[in-house]
Amino acid sequence: MKFTELGLSDSLLKAVTRAGYEEATPIQAETIPMVLDGKDVIGQAQTGTGKTAAFALPILQRLDFDNPNIQALVISPTRELAIQTQEEIFRLGKDERAKVQVVYGGSDIRRQIRNLKQHPQVIVGTPGRLLDHIRRGTVKLDHVKMLVLDEADEMLDMGFLDDIESIIKQVPSERQTMLFSATMPPEIKRIGVQFMQEPHHVKIKAKELTADTVDQYYVKAKEFEKFDIMTRLFDVQAPELTIVFGRTKRRVDELSKGLEARGYNAAGIHGDLSQQRRTQIMRQFKAGKLDILVATDVAARGLDVSGVTHVYNYDIPQDPDSYVHRVGRTGRAGHKGVSLTFVTPNEMEYLRVIEKLTKKRMLPLKPPTDAEAFAGQIAAAEANVDSLVAKTKTEKYAEQAAELLEKYDATDLVAALLNDLTKDDATAVPVKITPERPLPRHKGGGGGNRRGGGYRGGNRNRNRSGNGGRSNDRRGGSYSHNGRSRDDHRSSDRRNGGSNDRKSGGYGSRSREDNRSNNRNHDEGRKQSSKRNFTIRTND
Repeated sequence: MKFTELGLSDSLLKAVTRAGYEEATPIQAETIPMVLDGKDVIGQAQTGTGKTAAFALPILQRLDFDNPNIQALVISPTRELAIQTQEEIFRLGKDERAKVQVVYGGSDIRRQIRNLKQHPQVIVGTPGRLLDHIRRGTVKLDHVKMLVLDEADEMLDMGFLDDIESIIKQVPSERQTMLFSATMPPEIKRIGVQFMQEPHHVKIKAKELTADTVDQYYVKAKEFEKFDIMTRLFDVQAPELTIVFGRTKRRVDELSKGLEARGYNAAGIHGDLSQQRRTQIMRQFKAGKLDILVATDVAARGLDVSGVTHVYNYDIPQDPDSYVHRVGRTGRAGHKGVSLTFVTPNEMEYLRVIEKLTKKRMLPLKPPTDAEAFAGQIAAAEANVDSLVAKTKTEKYAEQAAELLEKYDATDLVAALLNDLTKDDATAVPVKITPERPLPRHKGGGGGNRRGGGYRGGNRNRNRSGNGGRSNDRRGGSYSHNGRSRDDHRSSDRRNGGSNDRKSGGYGSRSREDNRSNNRNHDEGRKQSSKRNFTIRTND
């Protein structure tokens, strides 16, 4: 369906065209007309299906730009998603001069307070920081007429349910409410019943959980083999823009440093980095100045980067919903994408549960040999030579070239150039990746709710204690605290009235968003990796 058929104003249609949108996605086509009519809406769809524009466009159309009060409130689970949502709403409302402000933990609250004095009409924020501003009186919700709960199931996973209900009670009862969630557990349905007026349910079918534009593969490999196989795959497939997912912060640090050591243009993000450093890395990645982003599930929640060609799951996610979120980073806007998941022999049951959820079978991929990886590097080097010759004024160097040809054999000169343009043999740069504790084995071979950190089934009880949720304890992890990685664990108690934002690693965990310890500075020097066409080779 065309955006011109949805009842949007001319200025918003111009903004849509400028943003590069052509046809409305299913969630946009069904949601926008309902929101414009003032109806409450529950949208069930995955990240990457265009949810932000689905609520941003009708919100912008219904704003009173002469009214200086906060008229729309969007609650997001993580600061990354909150920032991107604010940027998207601002971009779409640029012609209308919409004032949009974002508030989140881990940043200077005094600066946020100064910005709030500019009378924004739309506020986007994380639950903990929103509550903090409400208690300080710096955010007043008396005039809010549109409320959005984005990624509601993620906020439930992260323990924000009480915070959300506290915020909703500060918003006038006469309002329009929109709730977006990938799944519909009982707690989310209760919010719909308790805080919404006859909501209309828009559901994207399960077959659309992972896009048909994404080719999904898996490689069966032992833990110690994965890194070398992954770098050989980089050489053969030549991804243009890549996200690599690791299970823990330690894993992300080791992978990103290992890739840099082997000459790849990579950097990692996770919850222990400062917000300034994370923002810097994301800007480089979005601008194409960084080829490979290594991330935890926490740090990558809500990432919206166009042009990601490949997603590599270095560690298979324990939660099948996390797989859907990860794969949703590629294959967007009709473009082709590739996802590849590494699976150890004892993790095959997890792979089958993911396939059952997505209703799509992953194809086995045969690891490339060293010879195939070298051939891939040579192909890239030849492409670089073609580009180099095309843009070089050869006559300027004709005299020096003739001297070199007298001194050296032409074949030796070209071989030296190719050697300079290719990476060293992978085995020449040893990289140590610390093994992680294996995921707990499934009992009975199915999905369902598992103790000790298995897949969540229908029961989404978040107040775990004892062994529940401790299946990912780390032994001597470089970035752990008392033997427990903060990206992977969650305490069952709530402290300080929930004023700080928490984040989840996708394993039933929660950590404080305001925790800025262990910030690490990464080397800014990056080697640019080659870009070229790739081939896929599957097992017969």
